[in-house]
Amino acid sequence: MNEVKILWADDEIDLLRPHVIFLEQKGYLVTTVNNGGEAADLVESEFFDIVFLDENMPGLSGLETLQRIKKIDDTVPVVMITKSEEESIMEEAIGSKIADYLIKPVNPNQILMSLKKNLDQKRIRSEKTTSGYQQQFREISMQLMDRMDFVQWSELYKKLTFWGLELQASDDEAMSEIYKTQKAEANFQFARYISQNYLHWLNKPDEAPLMSHRLFPDRIIPFMKNSIKPVLVLVIDNLRYDQWKVLQPRISEFYRVESEEVFCSILPTATHYARNAIFAGMLPSDIAKNFPRLWKDEEDDGGKNMHEAEFLEDQLKRLRQDVKWSYHKITNLNAGKKLAENFHELSHNKLNVIVYNFVDMLSHARTDMEVIKELADDDAAYRSLTQSWFDHSPLLDILKQASESGQELVITTDHGTIRVESPVKIVGDKNTNSNLRYKTGKNLNYTVKDVFEVKDPDEAFLPKSNVSSSFVFAMQDSYFVYPNNYNHFVNFYRNTFQHGGVSLEEMLIPFITLQPK
Repeated sequence: MNEVKILWADDEIDLLRPHVIFLEQKGYLVTTVNNGGEAADLVESEFFDIVFLDENMPGLSGLETLQRIKKIDDTVPVVMITKSEEESIMEEAIGSKIADYLIKPVNPNQILMSLKKNLDQKRIRSEKTTSGYQQQFREISMQLMDRMDFVQWSELYKKLTFWGLELQASDDEAMSEIYKTQKAEANFQFARYISQNYLHWLNKPDEAPLMSHRLFPDRIIPFMKNSIKPVLVLVIDNLRYDQWKVLQPRISEFYRVESEEVFCSILPTATHYARNAIFAGMLPSDIAKNFPRLWKDEEDDGGKNMHEAEFLEDQLKRLRQDVKWSYHKITNLNAGKKLAENFHELSHNKLNVIVYNFVDMLSHARTDMEVIKELADDDAAYRSLTQSWFDHSPLLDILKQASESGQELVITTDHGTIRVESPVKIVGDKNTNSNLRYKTGKNLNYTVKDVFEVKDPDEAFLPKSNVSSSFVFAMQDSYFVYPNNYNHFVNFYRNTFQHGGVSLEEMLIPFITLQPK
């Protein structure tokens, strides 16, 4: 063990000599002082890994010493030791960023436990995580060899997400690489599963899992009917399941999770198709037939998600939901702030729907902006950036207000996103769409084994621009690149986050119901 330097300040430090000897026998270096002033001076002149601080010392009190130490070095962990159990003292100490709080008389094992918790916690957790994943690795590998149904795929993806988050907190790079390889294998097998089943689901809906166009009739409307309170439906677009898991602890401060489900985004896993399907309650070709004025094809100019409110209004009428409702789309910070300021006005509606576009903007910025590329270099950083945004966004305030006003909550999304690494060559004419994860057009040229192809869009309930149009979808972590200027675009888009294709991250997405606390 590397030598750990401990500073222990207590006006009765001589009585604690047995504790000091115990720690020194364990290999710790312990410096002792009997007053707060000297402790603060030592922290200023020397490095200590941790400080034990008696709360009730004459002269400079423990709390005053704590404040002085934190001004000198805010990162050093300080453990407060006190005879007092007064709540006000505990709260003041905790508010001053103490690492631990022990009540006298303390025994040597309590001190040792506090040291391990504060100094060895990361190492211990890393070792436990590595051991746990090693045990699960074989089990997951065996599952990937089986023929799984959608529920089993959902559970396996949740399991992989759990271990991805756990391994992120550890320093075991070797185990993280093993996890990355297993995740890639899972995505390979999942792409095969989708290619074998997706068209069947659309044409045999009784045998299909929950999909985008069934979200309102099968989940949201029943949730509303079972609630006597207003319901807030929050669609955070492009929200992956792992991003939901990092936001969950913050949201759980004022909402209790009632149910957590993973459903299947339709293809393409892109806003134009998947989100319109949610709000219309229809598959894309049916939307195009029923709303020819509102649906826009790939080659049409203008925004392709401009009519969600109209789609939702029509769907609510078809589902015979004669309720007072609102729809808001937030595409920038000022719009979010304005909604937060006026959110109280929505408390009398039975249904409030909010589409929050930030995560989608972040994923596109990840492609176009060098600064964002550096901030979101991998999945862990992408999650961290999402969490940081949420903690400082108007959306957090909106959810607090919703909880306070008693609104029940649904959190969901239209599709996820994946970090792409493997370029796939494709050739199309000038009318072929620009998305990197799916292509539609006529006379597309590609290697069949690299894609999930839908030669007849009617089978996938997708509109087609002309008789010979087809769709192809990138699988796993691949992305489409034209042969022209190939190397430039390969390097430009590699390791960016994209959506539209077939992967666990894009297709298996969260649907969460929550109750206000």
